[in-house]
Amino acid sequence: MDLLPSAHVDTFARDHLPPPEQWPHLDPHDAGAGPGYPDRLNCAAELLAGGRPGAPCLRLPDGSEWTYADLRAATARIAHVLTDELGVVPGNRVLLRGPTTAWLVACWLAVLEAGAIAVTVLAAQRAHELAAVGRIARVSHALCDAGCLDELVAAELPDLRITPFGGTGEDDLLRLAAGRPETYDPVPTSADDVALIAFTSGTTGLPKGCMHFHRDVLAIADTFSARVLRPVADDVFTGSPPLGFTFGLGGLVVFPMRAGASTLLLERAGPEELLTAIEKHRVTVLFTAPTAYRAMLTDLASYDVSSLRRCVSAGENLPAATWMGWHERTGLRLINGIGATELLHIFISAADEAARPGATGVPVPGYDARIVDERLRPVPDGEPGLLAVRGPTGCRYLADERQTQYVRDGWNLTGDTYVRDADGYFHYVARADDMIISAGYNIAGPEVEEALLRHPDVREAAVIGVPDEERGQIVRAFVVLHDGVQGGERAAVALRDFTKSVIVPYKAPRDIRFLPALPRTPTGKLQRFRLRDLD
Repeated sequence: MDLLPSAHVDTFARDHLPPPEQWPHLDPHDAGAGPGYPDRLNCAAELLAGGRPGAPCLRLPDGSEWTYADLRAATARIAHVLTDELGVVPGNRVLLRGPTTAWLVACWLAVLEAGAIAVTVLAAQRAHELAAVGRIARVSHALCDAGCLDELVAAELPDLRITPFGGTGEDDLLRLAAGRPETYDPVPTSADDVALIAFTSGTTGLPKGCMHFHRDVLAIADTFSARVLRPVADDVFTGSPPLGFTFGLGGLVVFPMRAGASTLLLERAGPEELLTAIEKHRVTVLFTAPTAYRAMLTDLASYDVSSLRRCVSAGENLPAATWMGWHERTGLRLINGIGATELLHIFISAADEAARPGATGVPVPGYDARIVDERLRPVPDGEPGLLAVRGPTGCRYLADERQTQYVRDGWNLTGDTYVRDADGYFHYVARADDMIISAGYNIAGPEVEEALLRHPDVREAAVIGVPDEERGQIVRAFVVLHDGVQGGERAAVALRDFTKSVIVPYKAPRDIRFLPALPRTPTGKLQRFRLRDLD
């Protein structure tokens, strides 16, 4: 594939793209939403132009707000500091770290307007994790919330220039930005210049840096958001995923700004904080994980959530019981979806009357999906296989030999096992590497989890396969009970018998263990590898 001429002075990212023959098939000029993007495109400038100057853009928990004009001015002042004071040139990688605040959003936009590449990490990441990201992306600069400096400093990345923001020092970014011009001419980046590098969690080895172009950032808004979510300028977004996850970046920044809407930014966004925020700020669009929706059901009656009109669930499988519980209590159909860091955001979903409990959905307009076997041959409807996807976004790892594992013959292979039904709906089965094979039977962990969740005493459940000499593997379940419910052997027997009554008995867990909580990422995604490590 021939790339457009780059505006990057520092060509590291483009130089380390996978070779063209390892790319997925892309259709960058048709995101499923009309005409293609111009050759010269700065996505930050496009997003900042999304709303009226006086319209609210970023809402804060204390009730204050930044208008689009406020955000444009703050972004311009920071961009001037980047280029005039800190020496950032187009193509430099700039690490961003901090909780979900208005200043982190302004920093992200300023980095892109300056033609640099944003590498947003989690505020919770530790020094060794930050060091790995910094080395892989060869970051030259960092903008870091003053309250999150310690771990970044401890990472000891050589030649990294760290500039804090929100502190009291003379070198604080906000002090340097004060009095700078409130307008900035964005660097005329190419539509296929790298805009951001998003890192996967790296639970099975070194983290993988996923490179996404300026046009990719707009493509996710012009496909899933525009065609499935369908936000309007009056919407108020909020959610739990941090901006270091592309689920949060899209749901809390890209989608609302592309629609000229506003977003409520929460530094703490657990289920209770979300319910409080929805009631107080009249939130209309919510982004969070299935676990949070299930947890919120317990206290839903104590809050006024009548302002909600769109609720998006992603990050892990959404059990049908949670979907139906939310619908019964709110009248709203959860918008389920599957996305990936490698494709930037959601590519299979369904909303409104098209949404079905227990199904992820259908390909988002602009994307194509199929179920294939190990040799990439399509399998018949009703049979499980590997999920293969292609569309306007796709996997481009940063100098990583694992590119050929994720992309084969032009398709992105997500690592998920799915079934497509006769109506074209895609149903999640399991992660391909999490399928449990016991005594010759294939057992999908999520199916067992959903059966356990139907028991009234169960708050959370997670299932893994563990080695067994006789059967090869057995099903082990980790269960979190509701407050006041006792665990123990009698509870385990009762749960095992209940599971046998709702699914075929050979799938029932042979070993049930009770935990006070399940290990999860900041977005609520289950960390099965930590359950395996318990032994």
